[in-house]
Formats: sequence, structure tokens, C-alpha cells
Amino acid sequence: MKVILHHSVEKLGQAGDIVEAAPGYFRNFLEPRNLAVAATKGTLKKREEDLAGVKKKAQQMHAAAVEKSEKITALVAIHHVAKVGESGKLFGKITNKEIADLIEKQVGFAIDKRLVKTENEIHALGVYKVTVKLANEVSSELQLEVLREGATPTTGKDAAPAKAQAPVSESEADAETEAEEAAV
Repeated sequence: MKVILHHSVEKLGQAGDIVEAAPGYFRNFLEPRNLAVAATKGTLKKREEDLAGVKKKAQQMHAAAVEKSEKITALVAIHHVAKVGESGKLFGKITNKEIADLIEKQVGFAIDKRLVKTENEIHALGVYKVTVKLANEVSSELQLEVLREGATPTTGKDAAPAKAQAPVSESEADAETEAEEAAV
């Protein structure tokens, strides 16, 4: 069935487009969320009248998404302090909601948890790549560093400065490595 999109929909089209959609997809997803209307003679006529306004609104939303994306990208890295066991595994996992809340505290505007994507679930300490997709073709990437309580960040603006170390000879480095291996 033919529908007219009110908002841009990923993998379907941009705001104002007339596209073909399955009747169930339209009835159960697009129509309840006010993303599209059925393309009848009356709605097609109204679309022609409203097309300029819809395109302008879509451009404004895209510009706002780009601005937000720049602010998120400027963060570079965020840090999450979590309780962990002795093996470095978290008690539970870091959810997209928690990541969205961390970003929100840093940038000052709300981020929907459904916009936050990670490559894998976060169950252990480490640095993870997080993608925030704000709109079609507009996304930001940053790093999430999961730290144990009391640890200092190693990435981003809050990172601890690197300590200057005196040059170490090969024999001293070998002795240190053996001592570390013996301790483990």
C-alpha cells in the first residue's frame, strides 16, 4: 500500500516521500507513531500543499541532530564506575539506558536509550566503542571506559596524566617482567 511519510523512517524514506509499505507495517508501526498516513486522493492533495513545510521541518530536525552529534563527538570518552568482582567482571551489565544517562549528564540534553548502540554487551572492565544514532545519516561515536570503583580514567578529558619514567635497560625490564609474572 502507498503511504506518505510525515517523518524520516530508516530503510523506508524521508519525510514527505510517497513509499510502498506493507499494510501490517503501516497499521502496526507507522500509523500509531504518527510517522505516516495512507496515500488517498485527499492526503495526496494535502501533501502537495504541505510539502514545503514538511521538507523545512525535516531539514530543521536534521540540523538539530547534526548539532547534537557534534556535542556528543566532542566528548571523546565517558567513564562509568561500576562494582566488579575480583576477576574484573561486572555485577550485572552496563545498559544502554545507563550510557544514555551518562551522555545526558555530559551534554545537557536527553538521549533516548534506543539511539545508543554498542558492539557487544558490556560485562567487564575496559574501553568500549559506543555509537549514538540521532537521525538518518547522523551518528556520533565515542568511547565508554568502564572503571572499577576508585580507579582513575585512562581515556578522554579526565584521563590521568602519564607518569614520566626513566629509561630502563633491557636487563632491568627483563627482571621487572619476571617479577610481575612470579607475582601472578
